[in-house]
This record gives sequence, structure tokens and C-alpha cells, in this order.
Amino acid sequence: MPYRTHVMVCAGTECATNQSFKIKEVFEEELKKKELQNEVLIVMTGCKGSCAVGPVVIVMPDEVFYQKVKPEDVPHLVEEHLLKGRPVQKLMYKPPEEKVPVPTLSDIDFFKRQTLIVLRNRGLIDPEKIDEYIARDGYKALAKALSQMKPQEVIEEIKKSGLRGRGGGGFPTGRKWESRAKMEGDFKYIVCNADEGDPGAFCDRSAIESDPHSVLEGMIIGAYAIGACKGYIYTRNEYPLAIERLEKAIDAAREYGLLGEGIFDTNFSFDISIFRGAGAFVCGETTALVASIEGKPPEPRQRPPRTALWGRPTVINNVETWATVPQIILRGSEWFASIGTEKSKGTKIFSLVGNINDAGLVEVPMGITLREIIYEIGGGIPKKKKFKAVQTGGPSGGCLPESLLDQPVDYDSLIEAGSMMGSGGMIIMDENTCMVDVARYFTNFLKDESCGKCASCRDGLIAMSDVLEDICKGEGKESDIELLEDLAQTVSSASLCGLGKTAGNPVRSTLRYFKDEYLAHVKDKKCPGGVCKVLIEYHIDAEKCKACGLCIKACPNEAITGAKKTAHVVEQAKCLKCGACHEACKFEAVVIR
Repeated sequence: MPYRTHVMVCAGTECATNQSFKIKEVFEEELKKKELQNEVLIVMTGCKGSCAVGPVVIVMPDEVFYQKVKPEDVPHLVEEHLLKGRPVQKLMYKPPEEKVPVPTLSDIDFFKRQTLIVLRNRGLIDPEKIDEYIARDGYKALAKALSQMKPQEVIEEIKKSGLRGRGGGGFPTGRKWESRAKMEGDFKYIVCNADEGDPGAFCDRSAIESDPHSVLEGMIIGAYAIGACKGYIYTRNEYPLAIERLEKAIDAAREYGLLGEGIFDTNFSFDISIFRGAGAFVCGETTALVASIEGKPPEPRQRPPRTALWGRPTVINNVETWATVPQIILRGSEWFASIGTEKSKGTKIFSLVGNINDAGLVEVPMGITLREIIYEIGGGIPKKKKFKAVQTGGPSGGCLPESLLDQPVDYDSLIEAGSMMGSGGMIIMDENTCMVDVARYFTNFLKDESCGKCASCRDGLIAMSDVLEDICKGEGKESDIELLEDLAQTVSSASLCGLGKTAGNPVRSTLRYFKDEYLAHVKDKKCPGGVCKVLIEYHIDAEKCKACGLCIKACPNEAITGAKKTAHVVEQAKCLKCGACHEACKFEAVVIR
């Protein structure tokens, strides 16, 4: 039945936790009341990427974008937009610090500056319906590969495209496939690394939730290319929605003859299973991941020899890499290689989080600058605060300063700057961030996630953590800075796996670009970011204070005194340094010294 209007309701994890399925129910009830159920179709889609303004509803074909929709908004929206044709302005997107809404999706900066390859179907299809994926040319690349290309031709196409692994290492995908294809063996494996444990990263989870069939199609093509007959998707158990949609996608693909025996009536047979991990960060390391699937303790091991599941030839790529493959086969390697930089082709997904106006998931061409991502797509820093740093590459990535905002984002330039691409986490920090505290936080995270196999990683991270804790408590010494540099270098050079080899990056990058903050902590006993409680005091600027009393009401320990028309005062002996007064003040009169 043709529908005149489609209402696309985001059903990604963030919007789903904010009642998007309840919104769907209310839409259906209201459409029945208005007798519009045969004219308007409700479609539950994957994450649209604009997580900061969810739940998101998009009315097509008008392309009207509604943000922060609540179930109680739906009756008015149905009455005005769907029945009377009058879009509802109060629910439209407004750029930060602007009053005029931007009605249509294609006019919103967050969307119009992106280049979508992996996320091409986000918000456009119901990820739980294989027919909708097929309607968007889904499995067409697989048909082309199996009917028109020999396995080596598929590998050559991937090699010519310049695709590098999106899981962080950046190894050329085609070369990896070719080496496994040449190996002897009647049983080979394909693995999708969907174990995503970086704080603030949700690229893989959202890609699966939005379009699980693109991952399956890429894996099937890869299996055909190297001669594999079995595949595993390794994901963490804490991704229930992604797992549910993967399970439905695998079942549907089997039903359509796209998985199992004799795919597309050829001699090629391949099937996929899901392996649920317990959520250990070290399982992002491929050798630990393989050990986990084999039922062994998830500890990394020395390479070479190559990573091999049960000793058999195995190709491991991450979600983003597999989901890119079908588009390369379908549109050609030249098209893909025309996007990006000379050594980093195509696009990359980033999850923008932290102190940024338009947090969410973005896909951008390689070579784009950090400034373009943060300011032109992400909408800049909230409350007109100054940018201080961006951390890329996950907990073992690096923190880059304002002077590198015009740095192109690609594999090699990020490494040169002291960071890395990683799996796509991008954490933005404003002027009220303490970079020593940031190094402490990520070092503690890595210390807790280290498997403990290497003494350099296990003991080195504990030692770095202890030194950073001392500095943040005002007990640091100038010699601690040199000690941290030595420890970070030792951990990186003497550890076995990627976790240990990159574990020194948070310390090294913050020492490289923010050494003045370390010196302020150890020499002046001050925290420039105003974060380390022992090193700060809250005061009230008498000239800015309006004596409104908001800080007095907010203080949980009655540490602030003052009367009408009299500037208030913080009694330092009673101050808990909780920051409640700072948050409550509307006149920026509460200052941190």
C-alpha cells in the first residue's frame, strides 16, 4: 500500500532509552483517531547520529527534522503537520545560541557536511527488515562478486581501493585478505571485531543497530574472497539492541539464501554466528579476541605467528571495515579511492562526545580537519567556552591542543601528532578541563583493563597512576614529570600487545602539549583547569555578584554568607568544593582560583 508520508522515528539506543518506542505507539494511536493510518507509515530506524537532540523524528518526504520529541508532543504534531500540513516550529532543530529553527534535514550543518558510506542507510530504513536493505541496493554487491568476479578479483578491487582497517591499526585490508587467501587449508574463518570498549565510543554499536545487513554482506564478500566457510561476530554482551538486530538480520539472510549452503545458487557456502564477550577492553586486541572465542583466557600473545582461530587462516576486520566493503565492490575502487587523502582513503566514523554542542555520530572524509569536525559539524563548544583539547583514539590515544585544530584527520598525521585514529572515539574538552586529571583518568582506565600478563604494562600503569594521583592531590614533585616520561616510554616499548604499547599515550601527549599544567600542579600547587579539589578555592567576585542568593541556596554546607545588596562570601573552612555554587550562579560571579 503506498503511503503519502513516512514518519521516521529513531530507534537507536539513545533515542530508544528516551521513549522512542512509546512515541511510536502514540503516533499509531493518533493516526487511527484521525483516520490517517493508511496514509502515513511509521518507520523505526537506526540511529540518525544526532544523539544530543534525541529522540528524533523526521517526516518524509518533507525532510522536516524534529528534535527532543516527547510522547505528549505527538498529538499536536499529528494534528498540525500530518493532518493540516503545517510543520511545528517549536520542535524543529535550532543551532546552538540561535533562535531561528532550521526546518529540513538537508539544511542542518551537522548532516550536510558529512559523507556517508558506512552510514548511508541510517535513518532511512528499518534495520530489522531485510527487504528495506535490499531496496537500497543491499546484497547487490554480493551478487556482483559471486556472479561476475573471481575471488582474486575481489581482493584486487579491495587492494586498489586503498581501504585500511578501521579498527585502529590501519593495516591495508586487501593485503590482509590476500595473505589469508594464499594460505593452505580447507577451513578458513572470517571474524568481525565488534568489541568496542573505548569510553565515549559507540561507532560500531550504532553502525550495527542502523544497518546490520551491510556488515553481513561485507563479511560474506570477504569470505568468498579468501575461501572461508565460517564467520563470527565478536561483540560485547552489553550491546543487547545491536545483538538483537544482528540475530534478526542473520535469520533473514539465511531465509533468503544469502547465508548457508549454495549462496546465490553457487558452490559457495558460508554462515555466521554471534559470539558474546564479557566486555573486557583487551578483547579489542585480536589475539585476545581469538583466545576468548576459543574458550581460553582473553590474554594477548606475541605476533608472529599470525592471529589464527583454532590454528586456521583467519581474517579479522572491524564493523566499519566490513560495512565499507559492499560499497567498494558495487561502486568501484576508483570511486572509493577518490575520497580522502593519498594514504588514507574513504571516510571514517567518529563519535563526538564531551564538551560539544552537537554530540553524536558523524562520518567524514579522511583529511578533514579537526576544526571542521568540531566547529562546522559539531557546532563548537557550549556556553561560548574556549576549546582546550580533543582526545582521539580511545583511552590509549592522545590529547591534541588548539594549535592542531587545523590538523588533517588521517592515520599518519594523527600518529605524528602523538595520537591515533583508534576505533573512532573523539572527546572534546573545554577550558575547564584539567589535562593532568585527564591523563590520570585514562591511565586508571587502562590499569583496570590491563590483563596483567606483561609486568611492564601491569606494574608500569600502576606506577604511572600513583604518580598522577599524587600530582592531582597536590603532593607531586618536579622530578615526577621526568619519572612519568620514563614510565610511559618503558610501558610502551616493553609491552606485548596494542593496549600496552599505546598505554603511555595519554601521559606522553599531555606532557607534550600541556606541560605547563603539570608544572602548575607541582610547582605552584594550582590546577589551571579548576578540577583538582585540593588545589582550588571557590571565591565570589564582588563586582559581578548581584546578591541574588542562588549560591547560598545551592551550597549543601552553608559555606556562603551574604545579605540583600551585599556581595556574598565563601567561607573557605566550610567549603566542600563541590562546585554547586559555581553551577548555580547566573552571573559568573563564582570564580575558581
